[in-house]
Amino acid sequence: MKAKIKVLCLVWFCSLTAAIGQDLLGILDKEYEDTPQYTQATFKFTRIAFGHSIETRKKGILDVFVANRFWNTPADRTQSFAADRLSSRIALEYGISDRLSVGFGGTTYDGLFDAYLKYKLIKQRSDGEGSPVSVTFFQGSSYFSEGLTSPSIQDDFSNRLSFTSQLLIGKKISSNFSLQIAPTFIHRGLEYSPEDPQSHFAIGFGGRYKLGNHVSVVSEYYYTANPIESFDTYGPFALGVNWEIGDVMLQFMLTNAVRMVEDSFITQTRNNFNFRNPNLNFGFNMTYILHFKRHLKKK
Repeated sequence: MKAKIKVLCLVWFCSLTAAIGQDLLGILDKEYEDTPQYTQATFKFTRIAFGHSIETRKKGILDVFVANRFWNTPADRTQSFAADRLSSRIALEYGISDRLSVGFGGTTYDGLFDAYLKYKLIKQRSDGEGSPVSVTFFQGSSYFSEGLTSPSIQDDFSNRLSFTSQLLIGKKISSNFSLQIAPTFIHRGLEYSPEDPQSHFAIGFGGRYKLGNHVSVVSEYYYTANPIESFDTYGPFALGVNWEIGDVMLQFMLTNAVRMVEDSFITQTRNNFNFRNPNLNFGFNMTYILHFKRHLKKK
């Protein structure tokens, strides 16, 4: 009799365990199905070439960003080797949250001090649900610190400010290929001539093709619908290579854009992209990543 009772208890216990296990598996399956799967590293860098990408920095990460442009000036030669002119931009960029980044920088060539905010509005889903693209809002501003060349330009603080608003819309089409389109509105404070518009509408196109785990080819171009009229301008174009080495990210490019802040390189690129001096410039960007969040945890 006791043996039968033990057998019945054992069967009951096994059945109860199996039922509970099935219920737990069902719950876990449902939770896994509801967890959104987002696309990672659409462009990897916060920039494609000279322009911003949809990427924002993770919370607690500080970027030290250095950009350089080298070009020749045949009409005013300053040296016979390497480049005649050099422009540099140094900036700090910080991830306030995983979606929100802020940056501040200064440029030597055109005397611009700039700042920006980037917020990722929508993330691309990789599980076939939700949004098929990522959307990031960019708001930048710059201050022109150099002396004004024309006495007819009214010199006050507001005239030295310019603003750039962009919707960066990107899609990771495959594991190796990503594209971005960037509708852009720019308002320039400085008015070079009464015939020049101060508000400009432009659209940017950018792409990245991954060649290996740490190397990719990139290209970028901006078209301005209502350009400056008082002097000739061209759409900025770049073709380059991005290389990731641990916490250091390097970008090498050939471009016709000397300037490095959005409101200036989109509207004031004065040379076409070709191999005639001084139209073709060499660009070199370097980003060094500091993991503040990781360092704070160690302390």
